[in-house]
Amino acid sequence: MDTAEEGRIYKCLFTGSVSSLLTLPLDMLSTDNLLADCLQGCFVVTCTLCAFISLVWLREQIVHGGAPIWLEHAAPPFNAAGHHQNEAPAGGNGAENVAPEQPANPPAENAVVGENPDAQDEQAEEEEEENEEEDDAGGEDAADANNGAQDDMNWNALEWDRAAEELTWERMLGLDGSLVFLEHVFWVVSLNTLFILVFAFCPYHIGHFSLVGLGFEEHVQASHFEGLITTIVGYILLAITLIICHGLATLVKFHRSRRLLGVCYIVVKVSLLVVVEIGVFPLICGWWLDICSLEMFDATLKDRELSFQSAPGTTMFLHWLVGMVYVFYFASFILLLREVLRPGVLWFLRNLNDPDFNPVQEMIHLPIYRHLRRFILSVIVFGSIVLLMLWLPIRIIKSLLPHFLPYNVMLYSDAPVSELSLELLLLQVVLPALLEQGHTRQWLKGLVRAWTVTAGYLLDLHSYLLGDQEENENSANQQVNNNQHARNNNAIPVVGEGLHAAHQAILQQGGPVGFQPYRRPLNFPLRIFLLIVFMCITLLIASLICLTLPVFAGRWLMSFWTGTAKIHELYTAACGLYVCWLTIRAVTVLVAWMPQGRRVIFQKVKEWSLMIMKTVIVAVLLAGVVPLLLGLLFELVIVAPLRVPLDQTPLFYPWQDWALGVLHAKIIAAITLMGPQWWLKTVIEQVYANGIRNIDLQYIVRKLAAPVISVLLLSLCVPYVIASGIVPLLGVTAEMQNLVHRRIYPFLLMVVVLMGILSFQVRQFKRLYEHIKNDKYLVGQRLVNYERKSGKQGTSPPPPQSSQE
Repeated sequence: MDTAEEGRIYKCLFTGSVSSLLTLPLDMLSTDNLLADCLQGCFVVTCTLCAFISLVWLREQIVHGGAPIWLEHAAPPFNAAGHHQNEAPAGGNGAENVAPEQPANPPAENAVVGENPDAQDEQAEEEEEENEEEDDAGGEDAADANNGAQDDMNWNALEWDRAAEELTWERMLGLDGSLVFLEHVFWVVSLNTLFILVFAFCPYHIGHFSLVGLGFEEHVQASHFEGLITTIVGYILLAITLIICHGLATLVKFHRSRRLLGVCYIVVKVSLLVVVEIGVFPLICGWWLDICSLEMFDATLKDRELSFQSAPGTTMFLHWLVGMVYVFYFASFILLLREVLRPGVLWFLRNLNDPDFNPVQEMIHLPIYRHLRRFILSVIVFGSIVLLMLWLPIRIIKSLLPHFLPYNVMLYSDAPVSELSLELLLLQVVLPALLEQGHTRQWLKGLVRAWTVTAGYLLDLHSYLLGDQEENENSANQQVNNNQHARNNNAIPVVGEGLHAAHQAILQQGGPVGFQPYRRPLNFPLRIFLLIVFMCITLLIASLICLTLPVFAGRWLMSFWTGTAKIHELYTAACGLYVCWLTIRAVTVLVAWMPQGRRVIFQKVKEWSLMIMKTVIVAVLLAGVVPLLLGLLFELVIVAPLRVPLDQTPLFYPWQDWALGVLHAKIIAAITLMGPQWWLKTVIEQVYANGIRNIDLQYIVRKLAAPVISVLLLSLCVPYVIASGIVPLLGVTAEMQNLVHRRIYPFLLMVVVLMGILSFQVRQFKRLYEHIKNDKYLVGQRLVNYERKSGKQGTSPPPPQSSQE
């Protein structure tokens, strides 16, 4: 009922009518739409809880990492000056890292493109101006700020532990005889209502009134996301209002109000930046990828507009998902480049593996204009890469091979597999399998290293890209010297700055610790420009090969099976990709075996043939039968009851059920590995530890395949036997037989879930009963030695382990 009340309060606040507010007490006691209100209330409570946890975590980041300089006036003028003197060496040009005594890198940027050297001077000037304004505040401001910061630091964790100890199960459920749990329910409802009122209701109506006043209401309504856009606009206006009020409080010297307004502004600022980084940026990348690939699928912008009008939420989610996948694989490639290139080459890219990198601290400390500049630069770079590796190759392919494009992705009602299921299968199964199990990452790393060596020797940039051998031998000593120099410059904070100064020193010092100097040749800027041109040409050629070769091979192989019939290009691309991978893998293996002689080759071929036979059997069972049964069960339990009416006959497509079953099996395996220890987790871990080379066919069949297939077959067969064999013997009508036949699978699933919940609750109540009994009657416990029973007679029984009254 608590979640239902939260859902009804949420609807009442956003209805916008006085009648709904007056009838709220009666609506909270009503039983209409109880399930829907409970689900909406669960979602609202979950969002509230997550937002509250995020606020607490952000407070810890501010307390331990230090607040921005403009928020704290604790530093005296000479301390601030000393702070800038210590930070001054880090503001040099990180692109010219020639001498060992220079810092390793400039500050890491959140965007893909680094800032120019003038940015460091702008930051230093900005901090100097802010510190000059702070100097005018006087000693009272510093004392008040110190007291406020000290109050934030002096929070006692023991009080929270004591409160958690008092909040027991029996007190929460009212089993201790008191009515305290009603007070808890009241406080939960009240706090959630207040949270919704402050963080959702007020920003939404601020944005709504502003948009209505500016005349943008019709444009926002046409976007199909009126609530989200209106709330974001409200938060932006709220942030502007907070920073203006913070400036006014600074002028009139309202110190506590000034600090409170500043902290609220930081919360709103970080929230908006997170929305931009995680939501808006991948969405832009996804839409740009779709626009640049329209000619590859023979589509137009009008088609995309119609799909958006028909299903706006699904369209936006799919584009966001594609953008997230693009950003993820781009970041993975950058991590691979860092393993090949000399430390310090990619100074303009942020290092995700750097333990000192903290994006939340950067969101807190850096000003908005720098985040905006990073965002624009990131959009430009990611968009340029899409143009280079997608749009331009498509144009070249259409001019050179006019009959190769477009790709066939049109599906009909009798298509065996949906486009979405195959895309998810390709992204979640094919690509991770190639990158993890097929040594593809090592091959890609080798290709990148070979290209780097070639480009380095052609352009005389070998020292810049890979470093010198002599310097590699002395890299440890240089690393120690660089670290000592960095510590002498930055690591000693000025008195009164504390953790904030230490964190700023981390932000302003050089980049990765393992920086290696390099030899700078003549005409260095021209050589770097030629290197960028060579890299663009290489990426263009690689993109042309990836877009044509797998599809060519897949179409040629599929033509032997299907003839001239058109097949979905995901089939052909996946088939061609695997054939190319198998060919490259076979060639590399034969090249590695050739020096060992014919006898060793025959022995290896025998071993690999046996291993391939075992792998094929395991793949048929675990990647064929189990996903098919799992997908069919999901279709019968969830999809068919929701999509097909009782007066229609459901149609099942085995290929589609198998594709979705693969995704379900992968999700179930991941959840099992993250869950508690039980037999299925133990077996999966053992199979994964053995790998393909040491595959144990008997163990897999006996411990994994047979139990799982038996359970799935029983889940499919038992309801069918009941509905088709037992129910007709009872003499029921044909309508009742059809109802039982169509609804028995979800009904049995509900029964199993309820039995599981009841068994869990019974175990919990047993533990609660034992805990209450031990609290009331347990006097003490005694540890005794365990004596194994021997064959001797007259062995005395062990003493009791505990004494109770």
